[in-house]
Amino acid sequence: QVQLVESGGGLVQAGGSLRLSCAASGRTFSNYAMGWFRQAPGKEREFVATITWTGGSTYYADSVKGRFTISRDNAKNTVYLQMNSLKPEDTAVYYCAANRVVPSRLSHEYDYWGQGTQVTVSS
Repeated sequence: QVQLVESGGGLVQAGGSLRLSCAASGRTFSNYAMGWFRQAPGKEREFVATITWTGGSTYYADSVKGRFTISRDNAKNTVYLQMNSLKPEDTAVYYCAANRVVPSRLSHEYDYWGQGTQVTVSS
């Protein structure tokens, strides 16, 4: 089992920045690819970013490419999502997730999920 706890969400004005953190505990964090997803009210959960277990490769949704950066610190069992140039359409609950196999854009391929953290971007 892997337990994931997100933090760092909040209210920010458009154009601002936030950094989300996801702290992992339980099984060996460095064995897992990690991902960030988000879900806005009335919408399906969507892929945001993912990172390999080494941190050597990252992948992003087109909607956040160039604005968001995913990173990880295996010594701290933590994955981050730096979000810059935020837009009102980025408003959502953001979830981190762990995948035992490979980084993926598909939510059903993730094995463990956090509870989520709310990000609200005002215009």
